[in-house]
Amino acid sequence: MPSQFAAAVDQLRSAAVRPEVVIDVMPAPTRIAPHAYALSGEIVAGDEDLASGRFILLHDPAGHDAWNGTFRCVTFARADIEGYMAEDPVLPAVGWSWLEDALASRGAEATAFGGSVTVVHTEAFGSMVDDAPQSQVEVRASWTPLTGVADHLGAWGDLLAAVAGLPPVSPDVAYLPGRGHRGPVGGGA
Repeated sequence: MPSQFAAAVDQLRSAAVRPEVVIDVMPAPTRIAPHAYALSGEIVAGDEDLASGRFILLHDPAGHDAWNGTFRCVTFARADIEGYMAEDPVLPAVGWSWLEDALASRGAEATAFGGSVTVVHTEAFGSMVDDAPQSQVEVRASWTPLTGVADHLGAWGDLLAAVAGLPPVSPDVAYLPGRGHRGPVGGGA
């Protein structure tokens, strides 16, 4: 494992995230880049899942033209929403602003930034007519980090909180590193 990637993984392992975000290590993709580290995250209140997502750090020591660098953050965050929210035509733009605001508030600078916001509303018919309607918002994004990856993971945690409907917190609030982790965030790189 290249020392640059090992240092970045160490940053992720000690990153400060909102205490509501529970993070687990998950198997990393093996075909996208020579080196990858993947985390899943969720926000749960009682027995209700409020939001879930993934944060994957990719590294190609040779660089990648589309990335404009050697590292890439690949993320998504998803949450159920009320049906009336799914009908709001500005929700995709608002969802994207949640990500931009989260990165800015953490000082997480990036380049080659892109992604999408998907809003889905599902109605059941026929034999499934008794199923309640469901609506979701999902923010998918990737970018090349220009600052420490711990800040980028923290911003992703803030995005999870935003899609879950949790209020933003003051930039003056400090988080303890490692809070919210269900177990060791070390391991498999």
